[in-house]
This record gives sequence, C-alpha cells and structure tokens, in this order.
Amino acid sequence: MNAPAPLDRRAVESLLSFWADAGVDAAFEDAPVNRLAERPVAAPLTARARTATGPAPEAAQGFTAHVPAPAAANAIADARRLAAEAQDLEALAAAIAAFDGCPLKFEGARQAVFARGNPDAPVLVIGEAPGAEEDQAGQPFVGRAGKLLDRMFAAAGLTDRVYITNTVYWRPPGNRTPSPAEQLVCAPFVERAIALVRPRMLLLVGGAAAKAVLQRPEGILSLHGRWFDWRSSDEAQTVPALPTLHPAFLLRQPAAKKKAWADLLTLTERLDRPDRPH
Repeated sequence: MNAPAPLDRRAVESLLSFWADAGVDAAFEDAPVNRLAERPVAAPLTARARTATGPAPEAAQGFTAHVPAPAAANAIADARRLAAEAQDLEALAAAIAAFDGCPLKFEGARQAVFARGNPDAPVLVIGEAPGAEEDQAGQPFVGRAGKLLDRMFAAAGLTDRVYITNTVYWRPPGNRTPSPAEQLVCAPFVERAIALVRPRMLLLVGGAAAKAVLQRPEGILSLHGRWFDWRSSDEAQTVPALPTLHPAFLLRQPAAKKKAWADLLTLTERLDRPDRPH
C-alpha cells in the first residue's frame, strides 16, 4: 500500500486563509457527524435567546463586545492609559512600541508596526495584522498584498488620501489571523489613532478587521460594500465605516477583485460627494 502524499503546506495555508476571509472561524471534526442522531433535538429558543443571538445593530460602538479575563483587563487598562497620553501620532507610535500587554510582541515579532500614509488623510484604512514583510520593514501593507492595495488606491485616486494601520501591531506567528483577544488588547490604540487622525471615513480591510472594529459576527463576503457607523467608546466620535475584501484574498481569488473595486468606487463616490446644504 502506497503511503499518502505529503500535504502541500502552502496550499493548505491558502485554503485556511480563504475560509477565514469567508467567515469560517473553526472546524470541530475531521469528518461530518450527525449530531441529531446522537442526542434529542433541543427545545426551541426563547424569545430572549433569539434576540441575544440576532444580528447586531448597524451602529458599532468601540471594541466593547468581549469580556476580558483579569490579566487581559489589566493590559487593556494599560493600553487605554498609554493611548490617552499620546497627543499626536508620533507619540502614539512610541506608546505602542513600549506596550508589553499584547502577547504577540513576544512571539517572534521583530518590531511594532504602526502606520504609514498621509496623517491628514480623509480615509483611515484598518487592516488585520502585519505579515513577514511588514515585520521586517516596520510599515503595514508593504508586501505583495500591500502593493496590490496601493495599485488599487492609485487607480481610485486615493493614493494621498489614506492613512493605513492594523488592528494589532505585531506579526502573529506564521502570519495567522489575529485572535479577538489580541485585537481587544490593541483596540485602545486603534481608537486613539482614529481620534488623532479624525478621518471622514474608515475602510476596514479583511474579515478580521471588520469584525473587530464593528463587533459584528458576519463574514467579510457578507459585510463588504455596506456602510456602518462606528462610534468611539465614549460616543464622542462617529465615523462611517466600509468593510472590503483583503488584498491577500484577492491574490488567491482574482475573480473577487471586481467586488473590491466596487467597494472602492462606493468609498470615493461618498468621499467626493458635495456637502448637502443645511
């Protein structure tokens, strides 16, 4: 009997990334299991339970959906303090570099990766996490996916109208998707960046970024191209937010580029729309 062929690691990673971008969060078994045959059908949900598991409202308020463990709560409090003390983007970058509360910092990352672009831009772009190229360069979106994103911005006339950051600032091992807990610890810095840049709009790149910033359960294929209102945790700032597909996903699925391009056209149309008279 012949031994099974070894797995193509790159193909497996690509497939897992595709599933993650599509909103698949976990696999429970290697093979399907008929759960209904193993136990009785559960009673119908109560009205209260159905309400709790229903869709979230269109307005997302900060990054407050998860209840952190005590250690994480201390790290979040420290992040909030450091973020609040930063009076400009340079100080915020320094605060992030000095922050020790995110475990990703100690899992092989070379340096903190904060932002690049025009700090006075009307659009703040929020991605997921730095990759290997970003970890080496110290800037977000500089690898293959970032170059594709830059070309798309140039074609849409957005090159000098964006400031780019991520939901976490250190490269996750193996370029994996950052966990909600890791994003939650870094969230005060993201919120402070929004406060300092004061963008007219947010562009949320990829499923992990959209879910973290908007606190919604849907996958990116459902969220992309739809406008939401993001609100700061103190409700002092409200910014329209548009999720779109991650350029890494577009490199694996070129046919999806037309969807991302339509998202950018939606963004530029709203960005360039004349202010309506009061």
